Amino acid sequence: MYWNRDVELSYLRPDALTVWQEEEVVKRLSHYKAVFEERAPAFYRVAKRIPAEFRQDADVEELLDIHRNYAKDFPKIYREFTVDNLGNKIPGVSYLDLKIQIAKKMLEKCFFCERRCSVNRARGEKGVCGLDSRVRVATAFLHMGEEAPLVPSGTIFFTGCSFKCVYCQNWDISTRVENGAEVTPQELADIAVKLYLRGAKNINYVGGNPDQQLHAILESLRYMDVNIPLLWNTNMYMSTEALELLLDIVDIWLPDFKYGNDACARRLSGVQRYFEVVSRNHKTVCEAGRDIIIRHLVLPGHVECCTKPVLEWISKNCPRALVNIMDQYRPEHLVARFPERWREIAMRPKPSEIREAYNYADKLGLAWREVSL
Repeated sequence: MYWNRDVELSYLRPDALTVWQEEEVVKRLSHYKAVFEERAPAFYRVAKRIPAEFRQDADVEELLDIHRNYAKDFPKIYREFTVDNLGNKIPGVSYLDLKIQIAKKMLEKCFFCERRCSVNRARGEKGVCGLDSRVRVATAFLHMGEEAPLVPSGTIFFTGCSFKCVYCQNWDISTRVENGAEVTPQELADIAVKLYLRGAKNINYVGGNPDQQLHAILESLRYMDVNIPLLWNTNMYMSTEALELLLDIVDIWLPDFKYGNDACARRLSGVQRYFEVVSRNHKTVCEAGRDIIIRHLVLPGHVECCTKPVLEWISKNCPRALVNIMDQYRPEHLVARFPERWREIAMRPKPSEIREAYNYADKLGLAWREVSL
């Protein structure tokens, strides 16, 4: 069952909170704060009110071209809406419907992520993520262990992932896709609305990884209309086309930036072209002016090859981002089972490594976490 009260209680850990100075949050997460404080509409609520014209039988490239034309106008149209003048009238066919149709077409030759498996998930084929078109939710709860501006976070954990991290802390749902309850888009919307009614500040799509569930998440938005920020908690290895569909739907981004080079990404997560793809996607989100908190997990022995290059890249390309330098790495999954094979990361990071990461972030002037409560 995806509604797990025991899991919810296990996440009530005040020591996991990350706190920035209030002025940094106000400046860097202005849209997000405006939405959850009911001063601005969530992006998806505007997208579903913009009439759109397209042929249902058009191919995916034609639909993407049409989508790009609407996307150009979205910032201007969004500014015309307020929470008060949004109204309840939804057009028969909307900009959101166009996104849903594109996602369904993409699923037939899947390229949601940059692995671009090209399998027909709509017909039951499975890609590297282990998923066909069906979506499973492992658990959903009010998460109190996320970054402070996000809690309580209405977190929805999906099964399946495009990465194969040898140290995955959620390996039971990322590698075992059957460990969840299958849900329809309508049921997924119901889960989100219940979290909103229980006091969630956001709807946090996570996993596993949410990118592989793009078709169902977009369609679920047809069935909800509550004013809550949508949060995308991702490994950021999505395709450019998937990112296009998400940019004016997601109100706040919570991506990982794991590695500072491709060799570490290949060895530890089994992905190619990591730095190129993930830096491209981060840059797109940042240049679009979207609210973002970038997470970087400090791995033992990887400060020079990963932590410092990642932090330096963020300082040069996403200076507006809040950054969470995470110190909670622990050997899990394959590393815990076969420590002799993964000897270099079969331990916790040294305190000196964490201090070195923090000092380097200070040197670069990054807005990283201010206080650990």
